[in-house]
Amino acid sequence: MNSLFLFATGIENSNPTIKHGAERVDELEKCGHYQHWRTDFDRVQELGISFLRYGPPIHTTFLGPGKYDWSFADETFGELRRRDIVPIVDLCHFGVPDWVGNFQNGEFPTLFAQYARAFAERFPWVQLYTPVNEMYICAEFSALYGWWNEQLASDRAFVTALKYIVKANVLAMHAILEVRPDALFIQSESSEYFHAENPAAIKPAEQLNAKRFLSLDLNYGRRVDSEMYEYLLDNGMTREEYHFFLKGNLKHHCIMGNDYYKTNEHRVRADGSTTASGEVFGYHVITRQYHDRYRLPVMHTETNLWQGPNGDEAVQWLWKEWANVLRVRNDGVPIVGFTWYSLTDQVDWDTALRENNGHVNPLGLYDLDRNIRPVGEAYKQLIHDWRQVLPAQSVCLQVPIIMPSENEEPWARNKKTQARQAQQDKSTAPANTPSAEP
Repeated sequence: MNSLFLFATGIENSNPTIKHGAERVDELEKCGHYQHWRTDFDRVQELGISFLRYGPPIHTTFLGPGKYDWSFADETFGELRRRDIVPIVDLCHFGVPDWVGNFQNGEFPTLFAQYARAFAERFPWVQLYTPVNEMYICAEFSALYGWWNEQLASDRAFVTALKYIVKANVLAMHAILEVRPDALFIQSESSEYFHAENPAAIKPAEQLNAKRFLSLDLNYGRRVDSEMYEYLLDNGMTREEYHFFLKGNLKHHCIMGNDYYKTNEHRVRADGSTTASGEVFGYHVITRQYHDRYRLPVMHTETNLWQGPNGDEAVQWLWKEWANVLRVRNDGVPIVGFTWYSLTDQVDWDTALRENNGHVNPLGLYDLDRNIRPVGEAYKQLIHDWRQVLPAQSVCLQVPIIMPSENEEPWARNKKTQARQAQQDKSTAPANTPSAEP
């Protein structure tokens, strides 16, 4: 059983639609992964990384209710298993199949849970999942900003997308646990903060700072504050829908993954509009806010920065983020992993995937020719230096991960049996149900 700190990277698999569904932005295709996936897995291993945020392309895998094309997933996940790389499986990354439509579809949660179950049944050795990536950002960009998928821009559309996205995540967790009772779920979610630009902006900033927690509040069955409760109900969520989230809580199976970029902090004007503030508080301060709210183990699940004209900008950002991770940890927050996202450069994120321009964004540990960047060298060295230090400082906090190569070992099977028995023991249910938190 693996108890090391989870040093990770990811392979970018965003796939939203734009132009009102006429075009799909498939980052796996744009970044060359379909052609170079074996080389990409080589590069993961060259860095000394054992944990990979990775998922099959949902739009070409999930063909209809009960219909799946597992051909690419069989190849790639078979190879990950052979190499003993632990996937953190990213099942929905900003897009759905054309036949589902978009995140306004009330059938999406049930359909997605069926997809998650089918994946877990086909790959029973997989233990770690991020069912839906960045639930808040997905709803915001699709239904509040009007950028992707349904391309709507209203509070009602946003609440509709959010409730269906989070419900899909919760139902998927339940479905996966029925197949793999010791599964663990890492919620990769954007960690945000809104700074008031002047006194008149304090109120709108407070509202935005309450709103940023909605996806995780619902996912973890935490009661939202009264203003957000009114906001949800005013924009189409029913009392019954709200109570589903309070009852569906699986918090004890979760690690709170939070993503941090320079763009995660915002300045708020008096009219409620925002502009980028750049890094003000930083990862340490904001992560403490999220941990104080949810009291869960934490994983830093995404960060990156462009390799700029000096060539060392991304390297400096890596060290700054790592220093923040260590500070969070030294403050007593149980932080179990760190991720540079992604393995290779990305394409067209300079327009938030709103345009198919083919612009390469130099954000990766490797460029698109699979040549290592300076930040890749720095991350490789960081992993080498810290790999053995971190677990020794926290032997009482070990994430119970079964490596792919260990899945059929007698002790691993015993662990899964124990997890299933605990799951079926109804006497423990009250202890795992959230109290009436404020």
